[in-house]
Amino acid sequence: MTTLSHSYKFCFGPWNISEGADPYGPPTRPAQSFDWKLAQLKQLGFDAMMFHDDDAVPDIDNKSPQQMVKEAKELGKKLADAGIAAEMVAPRLWFSPMTIDGAYTSNDPKARQYAIERSLKCIDIAQVLKTKLIVLWLAREGTYLRESKNGRRSTEYLVAAIDKMLAHDKKVRIAIEPKPNEPMDVAYIPTIGHAIALGYQTRDPKRVGALIESAHAILAGLDPADEIDFAMSFGKLWSLHLNDQNGLKFDQDKPFGSNNLRLAFNQVRALERSRYGAHGEYVAFDVHPFRATKEAHTLDHLANSRRTFLRLLEKARAFDDAAAQKLVADRNYQALDQMVLEHLMGK
Repeated sequence: MTTLSHSYKFCFGPWNISEGADPYGPPTRPAQSFDWKLAQLKQLGFDAMMFHDDDAVPDIDNKSPQQMVKEAKELGKKLADAGIAAEMVAPRLWFSPMTIDGAYTSNDPKARQYAIERSLKCIDIAQVLKTKLIVLWLAREGTYLRESKNGRRSTEYLVAAIDKMLAHDKKVRIAIEPKPNEPMDVAYIPTIGHAIALGYQTRDPKRVGALIESAHAILAGLDPADEIDFAMSFGKLWSLHLNDQNGLKFDQDKPFGSNNLRLAFNQVRALERSRYGAHGEYVAFDVHPFRATKEAHTLDHLANSRRTFLRLLEKARAFDDAAAQKLVADRNYQALDQMVLEHLMGK
């Protein structure tokens, strides 16, 4: 059995309490205010909140720098009063009319400049909220048509944009969140290996790492636990979005462990063996309520994800590693397979 005993800190974002809208239908629950969401966070046992830049400063493109800082300071006071930290801030570049054909990799130089300027604003907000972690989900950095963009040139654009962010704040840390598809047909940075490789091309690779999302790894046909182990072997896993996914379809953001409990168990084991969280990293649940969820149950997906993680943490720490290694040495994988199943079933 493992003897690791470090604790974990948890967070989620305002968007994780969603209203049930999807591309095929309208909302199914009323919207809740940010203040209501913030009040629920601590009650559910969470320690921090994730932010997009326009979660922190709504309508950011139409605010002056002075207004932006003022509103960010007001948010910072709310967080401090609630005893909640800001885990990270991410520029939401995929909503703007300027980024229809990409943000950092757009064929339009004005769009690329907009994306960089917006990202620098995001860093300024993060400074006010006392976090140094900037997350880049490269949502529209890809193509619908291969002939429309040059992949090498797009990689160079991405490196140039990150370099400008690193120069803007000498202490900022950039975590790239890869996803293989959606909203783009095919993305340029689809896996954690791509994200880490891109970081090594920048002006300061020590300040460029990665964020893994379970569902995104599954959408790439990969095992999230393997992606976690890979990133941790480089010391590059700086944030984490745990959730679940039913196969290679749209990004579902199901509650952690909802679809594949064994896959979830192995993610927790991977985090444990590399002591993720021992340096202050958070476990975030990027999950959404099922569309059919009633308003009265609108927080259950978050509470359940945290509960599942903690139960699987108990399972991971109680797993008889010595017995498992004997089976490995004997190449008795049938017995190892059954050992894992019976451990998860409580036998």
